[in-house]
Amino acid sequence: MKTKREDIRNIAIIAHVDHGKTTLVDELLKQSGVFRANQEVATRIMDSGDIERERGITILSKNTAVNYNGTKINIIDTPGHADFGGEVERVLKMVNGVVLVVDAFEGAMPQTKFVLKKALELNLPVIVCINKIDRPEARPAEVIDEILELFIELDASDDQLDCPFVYASAKEGVAILELDDTPENMTPLFETIIDYIPAPEGDPEAGTQLLISTIDYNEYVGRIGVGKVDNGSIKVNQEVVIVNAHEPDKKKKVKVSKLYEFEGLKKVEVTEAGIGSIVAISGITDIHIGDTLCSVDNPTPIPFQKISEPTIAMNFIVNDSPLAGKEGKFVTSRHLRDRLFKELNTDVSLRVEETDSTDCFKVSGRGELHLSILIENMRREGFEFAVSKAEVLYKKDENGALLEPMEKAIIDVPEEFAGTVIEKLGTRKGELTNMSMSGTGSSRLEFSIPARGLIGYRGEFMTDTKGNGILNTLFDGYGEYKGDIQYRKQGSLIAFESGEAVTYGLFNAQERGTLFIGPGEAVYAGMVVGQNGKTDDIELNVCKKKQLTNTRSSSADEALRLTPPRILSLEQALEFIDTDELLEVTPKSLRIRKKILDPTMRMRAKRNS
Repeated sequence: MKTKREDIRNIAIIAHVDHGKTTLVDELLKQSGVFRANQEVATRIMDSGDIERERGITILSKNTAVNYNGTKINIIDTPGHADFGGEVERVLKMVNGVVLVVDAFEGAMPQTKFVLKKALELNLPVIVCINKIDRPEARPAEVIDEILELFIELDASDDQLDCPFVYASAKEGVAILELDDTPENMTPLFETIIDYIPAPEGDPEAGTQLLISTIDYNEYVGRIGVGKVDNGSIKVNQEVVIVNAHEPDKKKKVKVSKLYEFEGLKKVEVTEAGIGSIVAISGITDIHIGDTLCSVDNPTPIPFQKISEPTIAMNFIVNDSPLAGKEGKFVTSRHLRDRLFKELNTDVSLRVEETDSTDCFKVSGRGELHLSILIENMRREGFEFAVSKAEVLYKKDENGALLEPMEKAIIDVPEEFAGTVIEKLGTRKGELTNMSMSGTGSSRLEFSIPARGLIGYRGEFMTDTKGNGILNTLFDGYGEYKGDIQYRKQGSLIAFESGEAVTYGLFNAQERGTLFIGPGEAVYAGMVVGQNGKTDDIELNVCKKKQLTNTRSSSADEALRLTPPRILSLEQALEFIDTDELLEVTPKSLRIRKKILDPTMRMRAKRNS
């Protein structure tokens, strides 16, 4: 017999990247009394990773819980970036409704559409929260119309269309139900959640059923499964069976050794949890997303949608350059292999495959950002390795024709730059599908473009639009192969010999293009030290010293003026490298190099290709 658990509400906060989800969760935590009155609280408390805090993006979904007038509200803060869409799809299985946060100025954005579509497909009730109403250029009334149009476009039911709207400023910590109300605190949002989001329901007398929707990992206790109790209850020391809807043969008896519920930002140990509770379970080593924990006498899995497939791959290779092993702590293939397979514990959208070489691993992910964050995390942990250029993963249809991943790119740029963007994406096989003008002098361009056409484009896009453009992408299925794309118009400047770069050598080299290094840096033959102004690769001797004679003094070198080098960030370096190059990643340095360091062998390989 199904019953409702009225003292619990389970919600996910979904939105486009940078619309204020995490800040909103901060305020809900503060105003529900999670912190002491005098406690120092950081902003965006939920973004716990260093990279999350630095970049202001959420990468992994986070669980928290607040108490409001005797009702426990479990809140899941989800990522807004397309590369982490796999996270959003899964956590929605744990909740009974969502709060869709939309910026009062930017309105409905591509990722808003993506996350809303996922919520509507699961028939989840939606509360729309128009955030940042305190922005001077806020236009809440128009944004409401945009959201309702989006609901209609996504075939929302009449019930879903009849959703409540709340207006908020997460930064100020206030919410109102009508635009002319006087804002005081977050109570209107709390009340709307209690009234509109249904209480979780299930059969408390039935056998245990708990679907694992996210995996956490902890060095001390290993894998931690997080999920919602759908039926029955779960207790510490209970014997359960792991089954999986996608793996009919999977049946494994395990014991629940520790059980936690979420309170504020902490996990609190409990001995038992009933229907509707979101719990974390540790002590089961072989637990995966999509697994259902069931009672022994009724092992029935809960259906679960498959996780989005990766669309992009790069090789992670043991560093074999002449400078290998000087800056990293973990440099061997065993270190690299263990670390990559450990990442699979928490990142389900990632794939790691071993290749013919023991020193090389093929890593596939959802996009460049997804893989670059893994690379950045590894270098911060002391790993040293090399990566190849990102390449897309192709498929074949039933007739044997080649298919490639397509992206829908939505670009907002000032009108003066629209022509440049259309021209550049045209050369990358992008097809303009829609173009509209806004009253503020900006254009919105929509393209259908192969995923590989966007590889290495973001940096160029920021330069072309003088930093004023916004580029958003969404995976748009697989389409027919669109033909060859030339990634890079300029060639590389390559060091001719190993040694230390000197001012005299660099002064002569800078006439040929843009340098990536300054004097005093270690270089080796085959290392890329800059970008050529023309299409060819050129070899240069940047270690060349001036020949001294009686009439030539070394101090005359000081008169040589060097242009400051262009220091590439990790993303820029990954965008820059070509298919015959690698990026050497160490905790201290990023060096671009040719795959084949020897110039004669390189020429031979080029002739044979």
